[in-house]
Amino acid sequence: MSLLSQLMQTYKTLSIVGMAKNSGKTTTLNYLIRESMDDGIILGVTSTGRDGESTDMVTGTEKPRIYLAAGTIVSVPRKLYELADAGLEIISLTNYSTALGQIMLCRVEDSGYVQIAGPVNTKDQKEICGEMFARGADLILIDGAAGRRSIAAPDASDAIILTTGAVLFRSMKRVVEETAHIVRLYQLPVLENGNTRDIIFQNLKSEKIMLVKGNNINILDLRTGLLAGNFLDEAIDEETDYIYIPGALTNSVISDIHPSKIRRVEFILKDPTKIFTDVTSWQQFEKKGGKVKVLRNIKVAALTVNPYSPEGYYLEREALLTAMRNVVEGIPVIDVKMGGKIH
Repeated sequence: MSLLSQLMQTYKTLSIVGMAKNSGKTTTLNYLIRESMDDGIILGVTSTGRDGESTDMVTGTEKPRIYLAAGTIVSVPRKLYELADAGLEIISLTNYSTALGQIMLCRVEDSGYVQIAGPVNTKDQKEICGEMFARGADLILIDGAAGRRSIAAPDASDAIILTTGAVLFRSMKRVVEETAHIVRLYQLPVLENGNTRDIIFQNLKSEKIMLVKGNNINILDLRTGLLAGNFLDEAIDEETDYIYIPGALTNSVISDIHPSKIRRVEFILKDPTKIFTDVTSWQQFEKKGGKVKVLRNIKVAALTVNPYSPEGYYLEREALLTAMRNVVEGIPVIDVKMGGKIH
């Protein structure tokens, strides 16, 4: 069974998220598109930015183009419509626009290369996905911008396919550690249903830090812990069970709170994209007894690895695959350049 057919059994929308530029995001998209052709899957394809051009607009480096099969439903702005090599039938004019013009939904009539773009806003993206399903798509792939954690936000899709590789570091050990760190963060436990979750949701619109003490709540006049770690340290007392932070959880916030208080409370975040810590700092936080739950986590459906860096160096392919599979058990790890064999 192909990776795409396997994922379709659980998910309807998948975002392809890059750990960094040149981690293999577009290559992964193209691989999944080829699988859809082989398996007769009607895809919907959209993007949070622009993709499919032959040259990167920022770096000037060569990029893989996007080849779509007949029947695919794709979001294309007006300015990119005329650049398509494929034959496109306009099936809907949406209410969304980008710098490249009004976004149109098109059905591919004749297979060929297409440059794609779609709304950045999650709400708009979800509505476009809904229309693609209504037009007959079996599965939707969302091409996300690389290196921006916001594109992995759980509201964007059912799950993500994370792309990583040698572009991160010359050291295989560091590539594996950093990738495993992100995967672990994405899969943090969700705050269970109950009194605490109800209290937090009742006050979410405040967008402020909350201290939950049993059935009581103390809403602080703070939206983020940035530059306010000492204030939070003073606010947490022996009755505090949970601290909800709507903004970022950073190294500085963690370091300013006394270790005894870190052990005593549980930190609650909207989702894992709010965490901005390096691997070492996070390990130190956990050793102090730090605990974090989220209102919603991020499902990692698969991981693809790219052993080559545009700087000219590469990592040993099989060793990278083996090391990555050992640290993200239960998640398919493939190298799409080598046929995407799943172990």
